[in-house]
Amino acid sequence: FQMTTLGNLTPSSTVFFCCDMQERFRPAIKYFGDIISVGQRLLQGARLLGIPVIVTEQYPKGLGSTVQEIDLTGAKLVLPKTKFSMVLPEVEAALAEIPGVRSVVLFGVETHVCIQQTALELIGRGLEVHIVADATSSRSMMDRMFALERLARTGIIVTTSEAILLQLVADKEHPKFKEIQNLIKASAPESGLLSKV
Repeated sequence: FQMTTLGNLTPSSTVFFCCDMQERFRPAIKYFGDIISVGQRLLQGARLLGIPVIVTEQYPKGLGSTVQEIDLTGAKLVLPKTKFSMVLPEVEAALAEIPGVRSVVLFGVETHVCIQQTALELIGRGLEVHIVADATSSRSMMDRMFALERLARTGIIVTTSEAILLQLVADKEHPKFKEIQNLIKASAPESGLLSKV
């Protein structure tokens, strides 16, 4: 019997995973500009709330490093990889160093490859996974939508950047509420997610 995952997020038990937001993907990924701007919001939020950030780059020698719009200042780890999943030995070691980590907020590219494989490995290790739909994309919208549907069926939480940031703050009296509010003043771009509605 599977309990429904409620997905309550608190900064002290959350880590952000930013996956392969690299230069070479810019022309290929659908809505990449939108995904970059939302990813940047999430990383600003993580810095404001003191949430550790783990970043990977798929074969950076060939695919370039993380796009310059994304500020990786203060990231706990920035690692090259060839494996599709972000769950590398160094990442597992970093997770083990974060006391009480329970939730991973995951975003980047591509939804149906690295994001999906990372999410399935993390959930297999007993972590709760939140995929930020408006900061996650693929070269094909078909692959993106089927991956999000598949992941949602496995108990992974498919959500949005604004929902995540406000859930982490939880209270308008939170000392960082105003700064987080400024990040989301303009609604995040829809990045094609509503084309089915």
